[in-house]
Amino acid sequence: MPQVSADVHVPVPPDLAFAVSQTTGAVRRRWDPFIREQRFLDGASEPGVGVRTFTRSSFAGPLSPSMVSEYASWRPPTSAGMTMVRGPWFFGRFGGGWRFQPDGDGTLAVWKYTYDVRPSWLQPLAHPIGQWLLGREITRRIEGFAAGCRDEVVLAAARADMVRRAEAMQDEGGRSA
Repeated sequence: MPQVSADVHVPVPPDLAFAVSQTTGAVRRRWDPFIREQRFLDGASEPGVGVRTFTRSSFAGPLSPSMVSEYASWRPPTSAGMTMVRGPWFFGRFGGGWRFQPDGDGTLAVWKYTYDVRPSWLQPLAHPIGQWLLGREITRRIEGFAAGCRDEVVLAAARADMVRRAEAMQDEGGRSA
């Protein structure tokens, strides 16, 4: 399957970069030019393996394509991955993933999409177009992510998410002991 990826160095540690990448709602829209709407589904309030999300792009206003994705992996602070459950007709398959690793005084963040188009007879034409379009999109998005990693509003929200998740994990650990 074709892949596109983009990477950027950000001046924050990996755990904070990871937390920024997982922001939602208004905070996510501050840095992610692709997102018009995004929310958890099925009563979920936190990301994790098996959690589904709804995302509508900002591409065409109210007629923008939407996608339901499911977390296939969740490994804070190093990686997260999602796969499309339902989405635009032209994607046979679609997945996206983040990787974070220490890099000098900050973090190297890598964002990757893997996709396939349908119908299969259209792939020789559609894959090169997809490489160009999705390559532009992921580049814009990772540039936005880098800006988010310098935005004090985004960073404060990401730090608050980190604290809330750590406290929730401690509470769960205390109940299971």
